[in-house]
Amino acid sequence: MAYVKKKIFQKEKKKIFKILMDELNISVHQAQKMIDRKRVFLDGKIFESKSAEVCGILEVTLFEPNPVGLRPVFETDDFAIFDKPSGLLVHPRKREEIQTLNDDIKFLYGHEANAAHRLDKETSGLVLVGKYKKAEIELKQLFEDKKVYKEYIALTFGKIQKPLTIDAPLKIGSIESKIKIKVHVDSSGKKALSLVEPLEYDEKNDLTLVRVIPKTGRQHQIRAHLFHVKHPIVGDTIYGVDEEFTDRFLDKLVEEKERKLVTKGERLMLHASRISFSYKEKKYDIISKRDVKRDFYEKCCL
Repeated sequence: MAYVKKKIFQKEKKKIFKILMDELNISVHQAQKMIDRKRVFLDGKIFESKSAEVCGILEVTLFEPNPVGLRPVFETDDFAIFDKPSGLLVHPRKREEIQTLNDDIKFLYGHEANAAHRLDKETSGLVLVGKYKKAEIELKQLFEDKKVYKEYIALTFGKIQKPLTIDAPLKIGSIESKIKIKVHVDSSGKKALSLVEPLEYDEKNDLTLVRVIPKTGRQHQIRAHLFHVKHPIVGDTIYGVDEEFTDRFLDKLVEEKERKLVTKGERLMLHASRISFSYKEKKYDIISKRDVKRDFYEKCCL
């Protein structure tokens, strides 16, 4: 994605939100949000009054989509579902000129379209997107109300012989860890429940392909839970590896060769494979058509 600055020369006094609406062809809600997010400058200074009448040189920071070229795998008039590749962020973390799924979402459906939930950058799979604000809010509420069923496929180290129920509370951060985004099993953390079903064991490489059904939606839940039961996911750069390596990886100081050597994978072997929910009294059950097992093994470095 790219943030660009556009200059607007306003000769006569006019309400600032109306200037933005007319010049940028946006809604009053979008204009007000732009001001709230401190993206409007008047004569070089941040302008925060939404209803003031102004004139002069306005400078506006705009999001300009730079699409990757993704297309939804399923869509209706209200929402779309994308099968996100590993390595692609859903939303930009900072105003960096990098491409994200958000670029394709807004390029296809406009600036009010947004993902209703997130996947980690390295997790591939299905992402549900609201095409307009009201749909986004309704879809997010389904997640809040735990009315969305999700399945993931993961490739883990070691042999998992029978189904597992991992009921272990999770907490972000620890005084014993320097990795702030790392999640830890902690009795003072939030309830987290994952169901794990072994699908196939690779005896030669001592790996198990599993299906995981998260019953809660905590950050890094599947990664932290599988690490907790001593079956970390192949390719994980945070769980099951030394924190010094993780710190360097997050600072983009790890070369691909070292990443492969340490994690045994070119990517995190985790894929959001299924999503089911009811919307406007209709049931939807979308399953990823990606050959994820083949993709995992092509990216393995054993």
